[in-house]
Amino acid sequence: MPVHAVPALTQDAAIPPATPRRVLRADVLDFTGDPGFAAPAEAEGVAASVRWRPDHLVCIEGGRIAAVRPAAEGLPAGWEGEDIGDHRGRLLMPGFIDTHVHCPQLDVIASHGTALLDWLNTYTFPAERRYADPEVSRQGAARFLRALWAHGSTSAVVFPTVHKVSAEALFAQAHAQGMRLVTGKVLMNRFAPAGLLDDVDGAERDCTELIARWHGRGRLAYAVTVRFAPTSTPEQLAMAGRLCQVPGTFMQTHVAENQDEVRWVMSLYPQARSYLDVYDRAGLLGPRAVLAHGIWLDARDRAVLRERGAQIAHCPGSNLFLGSGLFDWAQAQREGLHVSLASDVGGGTSLCLLRNMGDAYKVQALQGTRLSAWKALHAATLGAAQALGLDAEIGRVEPGCMADLCVWDWAVGEVAGHRDALAREALDGSAAGLHPRLFAWMTLGDERNLAATWVAGRPVYLRGEHVT
Repeated sequence: MPVHAVPALTQDAAIPPATPRRVLRADVLDFTGDPGFAAPAEAEGVAASVRWRPDHLVCIEGGRIAAVRPAAEGLPAGWEGEDIGDHRGRLLMPGFIDTHVHCPQLDVIASHGTALLDWLNTYTFPAERRYADPEVSRQGAARFLRALWAHGSTSAVVFPTVHKVSAEALFAQAHAQGMRLVTGKVLMNRFAPAGLLDDVDGAERDCTELIARWHGRGRLAYAVTVRFAPTSTPEQLAMAGRLCQVPGTFMQTHVAENQDEVRWVMSLYPQARSYLDVYDRAGLLGPRAVLAHGIWLDARDRAVLRERGAQIAHCPGSNLFLGSGLFDWAQAQREGLHVSLASDVGGGTSLCLLRNMGDAYKVQALQGTRLSAWKALHAATLGAAQALGLDAEIGRVEPGCMADLCVWDWAVGEVAGHRDALAREALDGSAAGLHPRLFAWMTLGDERNLAATWVAGRPVYLRGEHVT
């Protein structure tokens, strides 16, 4: 696990007021370690890293988890008489952590027929220009956060647009809900249309003002957000590197997603050894750096990522949809890289990380690796939290952690219900015995399985109900 300082939660309305005590009863699943890529039934130590607690009570107070205990033992002392949200037979997990997603690209999700560079020019850039309008940014941020919660994600590392107001809108609305959010104004001063370009001095001024206002406030953190190397001049990348020296800031960008992109970067930066080296030379790589994709990296690049403590946000749905390539997750694991899971909407076609786990399984299967449900779910919960340095706060169902939680139905529909019933009959009480049922849920499930989402102990999504 990387060791790096992230701003602690402040008392500046980090948890919205009127967060009552709450008790949830369900089957609880989380992780205490990385289960790795070994086969579920054979992995040494899997049982130690998978924490399965059927029929447990999760007690929530002040936005945090206060206790987790078997329902048979009853409520803790002092909690007698509290109402219990009864979700027996359902699965309760930490909310998912989406480590790479674009707020404005909900406007272009499921657009037809282009690879990465054409995708940007044809769909993404026209959509993002609209976010210069503060009202478009406000409405877009609200819609985007509601959509995350309705798909089971309670924390995210988010790209807004180049416009300062788009980052302001995300920060303000996430803060009002007590949500853990990492974002920052996009940096882009070349190779984009008018209305989407900044300049070095103006961008630095905007970022500095946003950091002063939002970084470390409540559950927010600032990410120095470089779109990707082609759309920033060397001078802007150097400025971004200086901003990364602000304590606790993150850095997010794209790297080596598409082969045409890689060739373009090398034509723009011929002095660099590789695409990744462009960022390294600018001082952008460190333990708080989140780099999306990383498909076309070589062995030296992977060694640099390991040495710097940076992580790859694996975006399987997007990589398949845009035809970008197959990320070798197992190789990255062998070489000591931190890998988390991300939706990359709108290149990705679903905000639901369950759907992206199904795509991740297929991407790895094409390369001879069979991804377990344990590994996929760990990457979207504790693994992501550890890579971000936030595992004391999110990614676990543990006393002291924030109550960012989701309750899921095991099956929706006749086919999934029949498959789940057969898997349930075969349960033997062990972690390995649970895996077939969990894998079927991961593969057949999606946002329709989600019953409810809580952020900091407050309901933000209840299936079939409107939550303000």
